[in-house]
Amino acid sequence: MVEYGPNSVTNQRTGIAGIVLPESEEKVLAIKKGDAIALPFGVVTWWYNKDDTELVVLFMGDTSKAHKSGEFTDFFLTGTNGIFTGFTTEFVSRAWDLDENIVKALVGKQSGNGIVQLHGDFKMPEPKKEHREGMALNCEEAPLDVDIKKGGRVVVLNTNNLPLVGEVGLGADLVRLDGSAMCSPGFSCDSALQVTYIIRGSGRLQVVGVDGHRVLETTVKAGNLLIVPRFFVVSKIAAPDGMEWFSIITTPNPIFTHLAGRTSVWKALSPQVLHAAFDVDANTENLFRSKRNSDAIFFPPPN
Repeated sequence: MVEYGPNSVTNQRTGIAGIVLPESEEKVLAIKKGDAIALPFGVVTWWYNKDDTELVVLFMGDTSKAHKSGEFTDFFLTGTNGIFTGFTTEFVSRAWDLDENIVKALVGKQSGNGIVQLHGDFKMPEPKKEHREGMALNCEEAPLDVDIKKGGRVVVLNTNNLPLVGEVGLGADLVRLDGSAMCSPGFSCDSALQVTYIIRGSGRLQVVGVDGHRVLETTVKAGNLLIVPRFFVVSKIAAPDGMEWFSIITTPNPIFTHLAGRTSVWKALSPQVLHAAFDVDANTENLFRSKRNSDAIFFPPPN
């Protein structure tokens, strides 16, 4: 993954990214499959694919403050829609202290729109290892926050392992669900939205709204994108080949409540409360409480 909006995710091959934070020097990062980069509003970036293979960068982020709500606002410094093409040669000449013939050359050479093909002998800046510190986190190499045998694994991006998410105002997680395993029904208890992109595999998904009605029941697969509203409860069951997804959450330090498993809120409630709330006999309540005492968040497929 490489950046997720203003952050992203690279999921194929390797490349180079240049990032200029406001009032800061350029940082040049080597990027590869699994990288996540948190980019605050107003940064300037460039992306370079140095190989002949495909480089995919997924951008995900909050567009509520965009020029057009719901769409990313791309502000190009060069290209056919860059700032040089909008100003007159007089203004560009005065601002950058250039002769008008140089200005005309600069504008006339910009025939591309966002993507430029470089000649084979052209040398771009080389990445520096120290520039990755605090800027990027590889979700596939980071320590696991959850690891359930035959169940699944989670890496959470927050202010502890990627401090810039605090400035962005978004957190994220990478979840890998093993074949036929289940992700416990759960929700973000700090009123955050979840935007989820299915990276690999497929599975079934159900979402239940705050009124107790199922609002979505569907099969998702690689390339699908879905949004889980605030306080809606979501659960997933992976297909036999497993499923992997990357989510951004509208808080830099997300907190989730799960309704099944060892960490379930049901386990914390008194037996008498469950007995009365479910209006069942003590044996049924005891059976309900006794299950899933060792599993947390992910449940391996039944034998």
